[in-house]
Amino acid sequence: QVQLVESGGGSVAAGGSLTLSCAASGFAYNTYSMGWFRQAPGTEREGVAAIDSDGKTSVADSVKGRFTISRDNAKRTLYLQMNNLKPEDTGNYSCAENKGRMTALQRRGALRSVDYWGRGTQVTVSS
Repeated sequence: QVQLVESGGGSVAAGGSLTLSCAASGFAYNTYSMGWFRQAPGTEREGVAAIDSDGKTSVADSVKGRFTISRDNAKRTLYLQMNNLKPEDTGNYSCAENKGRMTALQRRGALRSVDYWGRGTQVTVSS
């Protein structure tokens, strides 16, 4: 049974930092691409950052230079380091897995192609 469990969300003032984690189980983690997505109330879910099984990464233009995605295959965990947070970064952050390249999936905006989603963790940034 596939499980993706996010943690690390919270409330922070603008300019602060948070590190999100996503613990994965139930599938061959090291062979899957992973990604972070976020959704604010009243908006569509959007891709934030992705890392393929071969280590290739991508981040959305809106977070470039502030967010870093990484993975630890031994720990079966995905991370998102978020620095210099802004109020517009507020949202529910969820991780997802995909057998194909997540970098390409996010670039195309093909969210329906995601194999499995976690439930998410809330990030709130106050001004």
